[in-house]
Order: sequence, then structure tokens, then C-alpha cells
Amino acid sequence: MNAAQRNRHAALLKATGYEDSPALTVKSSEGALPQGREISFAWLAGTVLTGVTSFMLMAGALQVSFKGQDTFSTPFEALSIQTTGSVAASPTSLTGKTRRAKPVTQTQSDMRVIEASIREVVDGVARITNQPFTTINATLATAPTALSDDIPEYDPVALLARNEPMRASAAADVVSTDVYGADVEGEVTVMTAALDLSNPPHRAINDLNAAQFVRSTVGGAYTTADGPLMAYAAQAPGLRDLGIVSGGANPDLVGVAENVTIMPKTRVAEDMGHLRTERIQTIREETPLSDALMRNGFTPQMVQAVTRAMRNLLPSPNLPANTRLRILFGPTGGTDSLIPYRVSLYRDTTHQVTVALSDRGQYVVALEPPVVEFTEEDTEEVNVANLPTIYRSIWETGRKHGLDDATIDRIAAMYAYDLDLTRRVSPGDTIEILLSGQAKSEGDASGQDLLYVSLTLGNTVRELFRFQSEDGVIDFYNPDGETGKQFLLRRPLEGGGTLRSRYGYRSHPIFRDYRLHTGVDLAARTGTPIYAGGDGIVEMAQWYSGYGRYVELSHSNGYNTAYAHMSAIADGITPGTRVSQGQVIGYVGSTGQSTGPHLHYEIKINGNTVDPLAVKLPRANTLPQQHETEFSNTIAQVRALLDQAGAETTQVAGTN
Repeated sequence: MNAAQRNRHAALLKATGYEDSPALTVKSSEGALPQGREISFAWLAGTVLTGVTSFMLMAGALQVSFKGQDTFSTPFEALSIQTTGSVAASPTSLTGKTRRAKPVTQTQSDMRVIEASIREVVDGVARITNQPFTTINATLATAPTALSDDIPEYDPVALLARNEPMRASAAADVVSTDVYGADVEGEVTVMTAALDLSNPPHRAINDLNAAQFVRSTVGGAYTTADGPLMAYAAQAPGLRDLGIVSGGANPDLVGVAENVTIMPKTRVAEDMGHLRTERIQTIREETPLSDALMRNGFTPQMVQAVTRAMRNLLPSPNLPANTRLRILFGPTGGTDSLIPYRVSLYRDTTHQVTVALSDRGQYVVALEPPVVEFTEEDTEEVNVANLPTIYRSIWETGRKHGLDDATIDRIAAMYAYDLDLTRRVSPGDTIEILLSGQAKSEGDASGQDLLYVSLTLGNTVRELFRFQSEDGVIDFYNPDGETGKQFLLRRPLEGGGTLRSRYGYRSHPIFRDYRLHTGVDLAARTGTPIYAGGDGIVEMAQWYSGYGRYVELSHSNGYNTAYAHMSAIADGITPGTRVSQGQVIGYVGSTGQSTGPHLHYEIKINGNTVDPLAVKLPRANTLPQQHETEFSNTIAQVRALLDQAGAETTQVAGTN
């Protein structure tokens, strides 16, 4: 470029606003503002820090928004003052400004002690005594709280091992449910003796001679006291006496749930964040405040903080009958458990005190929350996005009613193979339990024997009755005399895995075509043990095309199970080997045509694949036929006790 061209370019740059200035410098005078072309490191650092701080605040706001929280201040709504003349919030809203109305379901939590006249035979002598029984009729919990934080992890194979039949010890008392047909006071002893046939009565005999004959043949059965000469005890009630009539229009009808209203809301759970839920519960009888809070998911530390905050506003630590608890639950970081954000006490419909969780994690006295219209029934808002599994809901409900962990674990184990306990509970699902004896103290049902449990999921009722055979073996059977144990496991790997793909037609994740998925995919870590779904014989144990390392077992009655994509096949698993249910046959992997570590599990019936999670499977154990009559009597007796409890509940409800 010559001098003329350089001058022309310089003129053009100057015409467009550019100027020839000295280079940038950092040599600014001390303490003075930067002038001209000078740069200040302090100003530069301040600019960078401002940008970083803005980024962090924006990231924090997005994090809170993605978790469904609309504010950092937890108790803001609890402490806010409602302006005069404002519209009261509805029972389904916490502030009156929520975007969607949350489903509300009526809840039931009835724990009742009844007394019944029971006939039992001890050393050949029949005694009729009044014995207490405890019934629990409750809605399955729809909100996970601190009550079930420390429960055992769901492992179907471990549950199978814990669901073995029990054996009664020789010193243990036999639990009798032989309901006597009438109420008795105290204890009645019934003795039987063979008649002396060496001196039989005449074919025609008057009352006086009959009385003399009885006096001479049956010792202790006659009294000289005034009144009737002899009293006859009624026979044990039959099925008709207990209200169980065979045949008829509805022979299998066992009852219809009443006073249950469900308002479902169609919403994909994965699209919803953690939302708050509110529970309203009526205290039916005088109860210590601490007990009421503990049964609703407060930890001992929370109970202590709440009672300390309410101490100057409550005249007594005991809640009188008809006190209403209104508890607002919300999420806590890192877990899916809900913690109490706010608790309010009402005497009938009059507000007494409210305590809310502050930003510092302390419970402080707060103003009355927005007004709601109370109903006679207990209610709870349902967070569809955070419904617990059936397994956790059973634990939550059991602990709420004071059941010991061994009993709750037994209940979960009995249903582990008839149900997929990792499925979410639905609003309105219920559980009914019958226990022998009475709790040692309020909320402590330990030491009682489980006699009956019924789980109602949707429109399906699953009942299990305790039965003890002559050899002392105790197990639970459904009304058809079958145990809860299944012929095959539905999720045969440690921990049960996470369901990633169901049985049915789908778009193949690798080939992208639409085809039948012949099993279920249960995701788990590589190396997780895989168990045999049932007793059987190994048919295949090899690499099998797109299935990778593959094992197929043959079971009785035309059933086969298959396990694919294993990282390794267990030692000794070769064709022809006999395996037992729960035996390790391999380990989770991602071999073959797979997008990640998981178990592809199939069940085949006569060569045709079926849905492992939905197919009706045969039971492993059935009650022998010789016990059929005795077991039928047990069912009738248990139903009589449940009917008695239901009648007392209805009578009490009618008097309120």
C-alpha cells in the first residue's frame, strides 16, 4: 500500500468516526476516576462480580421454580394478613390465587376397641369370656412424611423370606375368634360329661323325673337355687346366624365402602413439581397434643418445638374432643418426604392458635390462615405428583395407627407378590385390620396378634385371614384358602428395579420401528443380582442374539420365564440344572441390543408371552381340603367381629 492509499483509508476511517488515539493504559492516578483511555482494575472486578452475582441469583430462582416453589419464604402465606372484604380461599386452595385446583379426598382413620364373647376350649373345658379386639379402618396415606423415612427398602425377594409361615410355640396362647352368640358377664365355664346309659329314662317321663335323672348323671350341672332348674348354652352360631348366607343373588358380596368421595385429576405426574398439601382432621376423643402431632408425621423435635410455641396460648396439653387439626405440608430439600409447614387448632370452627415454620427452621406463632369451610368428614388435598408407593403407604398408615414394625412388614410381605407394591397409591384406597387384644397404651399396638387384613385398591378387595392348623402352623389365606405367595415373582431382582418399559407395543429404542415389547424392562445398577422367578429347570443359559447373555427357566404347568441382557450368568447355571425361587441366576448388565443396564424379564404361558406385572398367577400354597370347614367357620367369625365393630361405629357416628 503506497502513501496515497494510506492517506485515503485514513480519511475514510476519520469520516466514519474513528480516531487515532493512544493505547489503553492501567496507569490511572491513585484514588481518581479513570480518565480518557485509562482502565481501573477495581471497576473491572466490580463489573465481573456483579455479573456472577446476577447469574447465581437467576440460577437460584430457576431452581426454586423447577421444584414447584414460588417463594423462598416458607411461612409467608401463613403470616400474611388477609385484607377485610377479601374472598375466602376455597378448601382446595392455600392462597386463593393458585393456578389449578388440587384434588381433595375424604379420609378415614378409625381405630376402635370392641369386646366380644369368645368361646375357647382349654384342657377339654369350654370357657366363654369377654375378650377385647382392635379394629383399624383407614384410608391409605397419600402423603409421605417423616413417619416412613426409615422404613426398609423395597426388596421383593427379602419380603418373600420374611413371609414364611409362623409356628406357634407350645406355651403360646391360641387366639380364639369363636364368637359366642350372646353377651356374657364375667366368665362362663361349660363342662360336658357322658350320660350314664346303664339306667336310661323311660320313653315317657315327667319333668320331675327328668330333673332327678340329670342330677344323678351330670355332676355340677344342677343347682338347688330358686329359679329355672337348668340352663342350656346355645350352640356356636352357624353361618346364617352370623349373617353369612350362602347362595342368593350376591353370594360373594362382602361390602361396599361408604362415605368415600374421590375427585380425581388427570395430570401426568412427571410434569408436576412438588406441591403443598393440606390435611384437616377431627380429634374424636380427648388426645394429648403430642400424640396427635406424632401420628401426623411430626418428628419428636418438631413436636417439642410446636408445643413450646403453643404453650402460652393453650390452656391444656390435651386436645378435647371435636378439636380440628389443620396441617399444611410441604416439600423439603433432597427427599420426597413432606414436612409440616403450618399447624392450626380449631375448637369446632373457632380458630385457637396457629404455628408456622419460619425461614430459620423454627416454629413460631402465626396469624390464622385463610378461612375454609369445614365439613363433618376429614379431608386431605392430594398431591398427584408426590403420591407414595403402595409399599410406603402401608408403612405410613400402619405407623400412624401404632402398629409395630414387624406387623407392618408382615402385611407388606403378604401382598408383595399379588401386587406391584412400587405402584403409586390412589386416593380413596383403604386398609382394614383386625388385631387381638387391646393396645398397651395410646398409639401402641405392639404385642397384638394380626388376625385379618383387607386391602382395597380401586374396586378390588384383597382379604387375608389368619388360620392355625392342628400342627401349630400359622399362615394367612384369602377366602378361597390360598396364601399370598405367588407361583412366580413379578420383579425378580434385588430391590425390584425401576420400571423403564412396560409390556406391549412400543417404538423400539434402537431400530425405531413399532413392535411388541415381549416383557418388562427393570433398570438397576450393573451387577445387581437377578433371582429365579420360581422353582424350575434351566432350559437355556447362553448368549442369545439381541438378548445378550440370556437365561430361560422352565416351570410347571407350561410356564417359562426369561432373563436377558445379563452382564454375567451365575456359576452353575447350565441347561438341566434345577433352581429354586429366589436363587441367584445372573447379574444385571447391558449386553446385546440394549441402551443401558437393565433386566428384560418375560413370562411365557405355553409359549405365549404375557405381561409379568398384570397376569394372574397361580398361588404357591393352598390350604388342605380337610381344613375347609374349620377355615369357613374362622371366616364367618372374623366377619362377625368386623360387623360388630362397624355397627358400633355407625351408632357412635349417629349420636354426634
